[in-house]
Amino acid sequence: MTAQYRVAVAGCGGMANAWIEYALSRSDTQIVALVDIRLESAQAMAAKHEISCLTFTDIKEAIQVTGANLVFDVTVPASHYSISSTALELGCDVFSEKPLAETMEECNKIVEISERTGNAHAVMQNRRYDPRIRSLKKIIESGTIGRTGFIGASFFPGAHFGGFRDVMESPLLLDMAIHTFDQARFISGANPISVYCQEFNPPGSWYKGNASAVCIFEMSDGSVFTYQGSWCAEGASTSWEAAWRMNGEKGTAIWDGHDLPYAEVVATGDQSDKFIRDVERVNGEVIAMNKTFHHGCLEEMFLSLAEGRPAETNCRDNRYSMAMVFGALESAKTGRKINLVEFMNTAEL
Repeated sequence: MTAQYRVAVAGCGGMANAWIEYALSRSDTQIVALVDIRLESAQAMAAKHEISCLTFTDIKEAIQVTGANLVFDVTVPASHYSISSTALELGCDVFSEKPLAETMEECNKIVEISERTGNAHAVMQNRRYDPRIRSLKKIIESGTIGRTGFIGASFFPGAHFGGFRDVMESPLLLDMAIHTFDQARFISGANPISVYCQEFNPPGSWYKGNASAVCIFEMSDGSVFTYQGSWCAEGASTSWEAAWRMNGEKGTAIWDGHDLPYAEVVATGDQSDKFIRDVERVNGEVIAMNKTFHHGCLEEMFLSLAEGRPAETNCRDNRYSMAMVFGALESAKTGRKINLVEFMNTAEL
């Protein structure tokens, strides 16, 4: 039986393993091509997973030879625009690792090509597929704390990667902040309106570029989202999911990034004479998910194709998360507040 989804995997580095493992678990999916600029990497990946398919160094050739109709883009960020635009123009749907692209202009162009060709494009935002963040989102959506006014995220691991991140100009904002920014949009259901950002490299940093940043975002629901983060903070590390505080009209929601979230809301009864009012704790629900993180996001992407709808992390939606990254960088560079609506809409190739 011919598989419904004929997949060409572009990029055969370590991250590709999770994508390939998921694809191999689906009876309706066949990997027909492995592509890497180093042919030996594609061949090694085929051998590792015992995949009988052709290997290539060029995505266009791979699609044309094998008749692939879906591309997994697991290449480096600098290649995302080239891989995605080529695949979309050749009639393929695309599932891509983050980021959507390296510039706002390229992000906008991918959205334009996807909409013009009618081929789907979705981005891996694996942190949305965590039962704990779904629990936090449910606290907010249920109105437990009332209308949200403040969202705060703190991200402070002391990460000794070595390699390319150590010499990037803006390693935190460019390589990692997209996760937390996208989480903020997901939790709140709001999009960014403006940003003011200052990035810096603190004493003791082992990074060449700015490894720390503070950002203030105005959101479309009237709330303010603040991000404070560092990749060179030794001691008392936060979770990689960040530590969250959300203040609302009736109380506060907390998630430390490790355990289930909870809320503290003003207790019932007359407390008009109290300086600090009594609160009641509301524990977040345990959310059951069939698959989580990378596999959870891939599951949603495939489901969106089957149902003929945009994926939760489709390129048009993900463009807002990318605008938070590029807008923050522009603000840090210019020292001024950036109107993100204008910033997104005026970026053209």
